[in-house]
Amino acid sequence: MVNPVSMSRDHVQSAPEAPGPRAKPGAGLDTPAAAVEAPFLELLARGASADAYEQPVLLARAEGRSAERIAALERAKLLALRVRAELEGRRRREAELSALFETAHDLAGLRDLDAVLQAIVQRARSLLGTDVAYLSLNDPARGDTYMRVTEGSVSARFQQLRLGMGEGLGGLVAQTARPYVTDDYFRDDRFQHTSAIDAGVRDEGLVAILGVPLMLGPHVIGVLFAADRRARVFEREQIALLGSFAALAAAAIDTANLLTETRSALAGLERANEIIQDRSAVIERASEVHDRLAELVLRGGGVHDVAAAVSEVLDGTVEFTEPAGAPARALDESRAEGHAVRHQDDWIAAVAAGGELLGALVLRGHPGLDPVDQRTLERAAMVTSLLLLARRSAAEAEQRVRGELLDDLLDARDRDPRLLRERAARLHADLDATHVLLAARLDGPAADADQEADARRRLWSAASHLAATRRGLAAARDGGTVLLLPLAPGDSATALARRTARHLGTAVHEAVTVGASPPVRDLAAHPDDVAGAYTEARRCLDALRLLGRGGDGAAADDFGFLGLLLAGDRDVPGFVGRTIGPVVEYDERRGTELLRTLDAYFDSGMSPVRTKDALHVHVNTVAQRLERVGRLLGDDWQAPSRALEIQLALRLHRLSAPERH
Repeated sequence: MVNPVSMSRDHVQSAPEAPGPRAKPGAGLDTPAAAVEAPFLELLARGASADAYEQPVLLARAEGRSAERIAALERAKLLALRVRAELEGRRRREAELSALFETAHDLAGLRDLDAVLQAIVQRARSLLGTDVAYLSLNDPARGDTYMRVTEGSVSARFQQLRLGMGEGLGGLVAQTARPYVTDDYFRDDRFQHTSAIDAGVRDEGLVAILGVPLMLGPHVIGVLFAADRRARVFEREQIALLGSFAALAAAAIDTANLLTETRSALAGLERANEIIQDRSAVIERASEVHDRLAELVLRGGGVHDVAAAVSEVLDGTVEFTEPAGAPARALDESRAEGHAVRHQDDWIAAVAAGGELLGALVLRGHPGLDPVDQRTLERAAMVTSLLLLARRSAAEAEQRVRGELLDDLLDARDRDPRLLRERAARLHADLDATHVLLAARLDGPAADADQEADARRRLWSAASHLAATRRGLAAARDGGTVLLLPLAPGDSATALARRTARHLGTAVHEAVTVGASPPVRDLAAHPDDVAGAYTEARRCLDALRLLGRGGDGAAADDFGFLGLLLAGDRDVPGFVGRTIGPVVEYDERRGTELLRTLDAYFDSGMSPVRTKDALHVHVNTVAQRLERVGRLLGDDWQAPSRALEIQLALRLHRLSAPERH
């Protein structure tokens, strides 16, 4: 374990200087670093709450200490809080990974099947946060299924349930070999209800139930359940995670069965003692392998580190590859059977979680693989899938937290600035720095609703990743994505918007348009500025799209005089009405195209000939329309000053008009 005090010192020494006034040369001689840092190091050492870190500063002020002393304490406090947040984050990640890989460790060192299954059910309940988790196994001799392990159950009747084949939600899972979930058990008629099952479920008080199959090859041997006593929607990631625990439970049962069969077969042989000793060595070797994998992952290793460790154990080259990098047929066979399969001189073990294929472990150039090494490769694939799921869950949780904070800045204007700063600090964001609010949206239309939703998810994911790497925030909003990114010294809102548009466009492989607000400061104390900045960014985004600059990025200053109108609370509708209102009303009343003709006329340099080419009409038609415009707007409508106002009004009219889908 890492010593929190020593880690705190490391963080204090390596952390960048917190923002604040710099001490003048010669000042602060009465504030040596050790005296300033000591109270905060003591707070870190005893794991004090975040509120306690204000006490040294308050005490210094009460004692009338110098401004330099108080400023030094403020800087030390910020550094200490940053170290504390880092320590808490590491503890959370360690606890999550420990729960996942302790299960793999228990399975590798299998001694008591009931203890392993109990640990799997207990950890599944803990990670999914459900009231109850339980596991049922099929009984071929009696032709039914029975409760093997329960966790969180309070009903004796429920714990002793025996179900006929095909009955209840578990029967549906066993029949289809697929996960099933119900938000409200008693209102769900997809499966067969029986009085015995319903009585047990009602006695336990269960409402929402998720069940995943325990598979040995193509056969269902039981079902692993997670259930709540209230209505609940289980997410796809939670279903996949429970599926992974079900795979571990099936592997534990399979291993126990293999051990039983082995001992029975060797009972009457002369070399029983020698073979049993060999088997014991094999089990110990498997335990050592998985102890090593669990330790490696808990230290922060990745999937490639797992592959390297297995390479050393199997005396070969093991690589993790994406699904497209492995032979499709062998990968599908491994995924379906749940075992590593041979492909020419290689072995392929699918890395899957529930119904999702995440990749493969490939053992290169090792055709002669004994069953023990094959099982080691298979369990390494299980560990890899759990690692990938844990990393994905952690990343998505952080993305949601960043989005919630930005939503609060945009919507909840009465939030406590101190709490906002603390939440931002936990995400390594500094709300006191200068930021730019960016509104991003995909430029091209989607083929259908599903593709559009998928494209928006990819845009949000790319924006969240960018925000995390830039110490900013991101959230999905108004059919697009909004980002709050810090503005570096010497940078501009326009340059940041253009870089963001290019970055997001490359990430999602589609054109992304980005509108930027002017720089904003001190957001925690002035959340109204965030909402105003978002409105500004949206206006710039709309202006870019209406001006034909999709896939680009810009700020209000880039639009010249049009930008001045966009930036303030101008009476844009009134200006448009006074300037071209008669033409707008005439088109709406008569269904004519005078506005379109005016646009083409000005775009063609006020040339009727080029205008008729742009509109694909006769030049006389253009002349008649322009004559009608003259009657509506007055004979001087083509004078330079009037023409400029009319062109501006035309653009503003397009900007304020609703989009046509």
